[in-house]
This record gives sequence, C-alpha cells and structure tokens, in this order.
Amino acid sequence: MRITIVGCGSIGSKLAKAADEMNEVKRIYLMDIRKEVAEKVAAELNKAIVIDSVDEELYHSDLVVEAASQEAARDILPKVVTRGVDIMIMSVGTFVDDEFRNMIFEKAKVSEARVFIPTGALCGVDGLRSAVIDDVDEVELITTKSPKSLRGVAYVEKKGIDVEKFTEKTTIYSGCAREAVKLFPKNVNVAATVSLLGIGFDKTKVTVVVDPDIKSNSHELRIKGKFGEMNCHTYNIPEPDNPRTSHLATLSAIAALKRLARNEWFGI
Repeated sequence: MRITIVGCGSIGSKLAKAADEMNEVKRIYLMDIRKEVAEKVAAELNKAIVIDSVDEELYHSDLVVEAASQEAARDILPKVVTRGVDIMIMSVGTFVDDEFRNMIFEKAKVSEARVFIPTGALCGVDGLRSAVIDDVDEVELITTKSPKSLRGVAYVEKKGIDVEKFTEKTTIYSGCAREAVKLFPKNVNVAATVSLLGIGFDKTKVTVVVDPDIKSNSHELRIKGKFGEMNCHTYNIPEPDNPRTSHLATLSAIAALKRLARNEWFGI
C-alpha cells in the first residue's frame, strides 16, 4: 500500500510514523503547507518522501489521508475522488456544506473511490450507527474543554470571552451541530461525525463547556430512540504538542489505517 499524508502536524506526523512501521505500507508521500515540517518528519522515517502537491503522486497512491484542516480537505477531496483514489478525512467538519458533501459523494460513487472517516476522539458512534437504522429522537454532544484548548478560537475572541478567567465550569456555546462545526473547526470535529452518522447537522445538539479544573478533554454523547437510550462519556488526554487534539483522535487514525491496510473489519 502507498499512502499520501496531507498535513504533518500532531496527527499527521504520528500517523506517518505508525505507517512507516507497518509491513503493508510500502511508500509514504508527505505534504505540508510548511515544507520544512514535512521534511523534518520524513527525515526520521524510512519509507517517506516529501511532495509539493497531492497531484504529484496521486496516480501512485492507494490512499490519501487529510490531517491538515477543513480548507485543505475541501481543496483535495474533489481531486482525489475524481481520480478514483480512496481518501481518509480527519477534518470532518468540511462536510457541513451539504452541496459540497453531496458533490463529493456523487463523484466518489462514479469513480468508485471510497471516503473514510475515523471515529476520532469519541466513543459510542458504533451504537449511533446502529440506532439510526430505526427512529432516533435525540442526539446531543456535550464537549468539555480546558481553557488552554480553547485559546485562539475565533468565536471565543469575537465574543470577548477570556477563557483564562473562568473559575468554574461554564457553558460558552449551545446550539446545532451545523453552527458548532463552523464556530469551532478545530475543537468539535466529532460533532460532524456524529451528525453524518446520526440525524443530521441541524437536529444534532452541541454544547461546548469550558472547565478550568478538567485534566482531560471530555465528550459526552447522549442518544434517545426506539432502541432505548445511550449515554457514552469519553475522557481524552490531549496531545502534548497540540492541546486541541485528543490523543484518542490520533490513535483512531492509526487504527483506521491498519484496518484498511490489512482489510480487517472487526466490529463493523
């Protein structure tokens, strides 16, 4: 298997290292908007080379992995699926645009490309995937973050919220997933995954809470439907080099790559 990884930040670099150790992966093409970052990652691996654009080695790739941003995902998705190449998307929030999402999946259907979305930093999505086969009435995602992980978020700054001044747990956002994904593009990607698997961006409720005492990022998924009720709570340790990213999100990407490379589908 030959893979292209777009984005060599926290998730992309760790995914590249894991891929480098997999017998099933023969070549890794790395790309980052900061070429020096990709070169630094490649220098520590055995199978990696740096490329300047996705198009450069697309005909040689079996899988493209986006681990950069919603903007990057929006740019490369049409190119990749049009050529019939499989792609794994980490910035799932790019699919909040209904017209864009429908276009991508239509192109993928025609070219027989596959679009993969890992479960990310959230448990319980397997139950949600099953539950929506019948009627589901409510889906709510409650995300609790430390002040550190919410620094620099445009929504927080625009509202004049100083997250460092909170002394107790405080809700800073409550609304639909469609809006939440746009306002917190690097913090609640899991809301997009939940929406796509469940009852949609407009019916899925998202609450974002800041807690100065929390030691881990927290995602609580609540579902009610004909199947019954489910409440799944995940407490995530942030990546040391990127507090906005949970370590489980990285592990989810690695696990997904292993499943694809080995064609193993336990728990499907």
